[in-house]
Amino acid sequence: MSDPNNYSVGWICAITTEYVAAQAFLHERHDGPKQVSVHDNNNYTLGRIGTHNVVIAVLPNGEYGLSSAASVARDMLHSFPNIRIGLMVGIGGGAPSKKHDIRLGDVVVGVKSGHSGIIQYDFGKAIQNQEFHETGFLNQTPTLLRAAVSGLMAQHEFNGNQLEQAIDSALSIHQRLRKRGYKRPEAATDRLYQSQFVHPSNDESACAISCGDDPSHLVERQEREEEDGDDVVMIHYGLIASANTLMKDAAIRDRLVAKRDVLCFEMEAAGLMNHFPCLVIRGICDYSDSHKNKKWQGYAAMAAAAYARDLLLQIAPNKIEAEEKISDVLSGKP
Repeated sequence: MSDPNNYSVGWICAITTEYVAAQAFLHERHDGPKQVSVHDNNNYTLGRIGTHNVVIAVLPNGEYGLSSAASVARDMLHSFPNIRIGLMVGIGGGAPSKKHDIRLGDVVVGVKSGHSGIIQYDFGKAIQNQEFHETGFLNQTPTLLRAAVSGLMAQHEFNGNQLEQAIDSALSIHQRLRKRGYKRPEAATDRLYQSQFVHPSNDESACAISCGDDPSHLVERQEREEEDGDDVVMIHYGLIASANTLMKDAAIRDRLVAKRDVLCFEMEAAGLMNHFPCLVIRGICDYSDSHKNKKWQGYAAMAAAAYARDLLLQIAPNKIEAEEKISDVLSGKP
């Protein structure tokens, strides 16, 4: 069994799909931990990415939101006291706009100059008053991780991000995942509906059936093709909005985008930033509107995990060892 003290990178997932995708990008898988804290209810996968030993945890089945994420992080730090950097990796709802051509399968990274990259908002107030309310102040992503993001951005500028190729490579090793919904869906299934066009209430059928592909209901977008070195998967950097309630209203989505240039919506990150300093990485599986489906979840989770692996490969092992333990940072130890 593996010694918990040997692991310096903590990686948190919200759902099983994200947990599976994370494991697909490990270079090496280790045995389970020798022991964990008595009251630790997390499930862990241990392994190596590059030179870094990584511990991956997932929220309990059926539990979502800010408090659940914070609880998982707290237990992880108790059982793995040497963790020095954190990642929150998984899926989220995109917020496309004229400024940001966000598509399903793209990746959003929560970084913004002078800001934590994550904003927590009160969904109830947003509906009642038709405006946006931030609730609380969130810590900024650690400098080491932001520096790694800059390095990866430069690498992608020269060579492209090659995330699609990385996903194909992982699926060639883990063939079962290709059949289980983790490969890239057909481009025709990526439909962005007009904000005012709402999925019929109480209709559980897929949008392809109940909403269709009438051009008058869809936002016209040019097909994205891989040519001249362009990437199929695009990476977007900016604000991620986090709340305890799932965003599924295109009108409210658009108002928050207009006010704060939000790129993505999700439900866990704000619960982590002040308790588990980390970088938040989200693969886009829907458009934060009423047209929800699970077809893109597996691939979006793979895209986010592929980016997270490339990010860790940017960081030298001595840089991580020079970082303070997260548990010491939070406790205020010198």
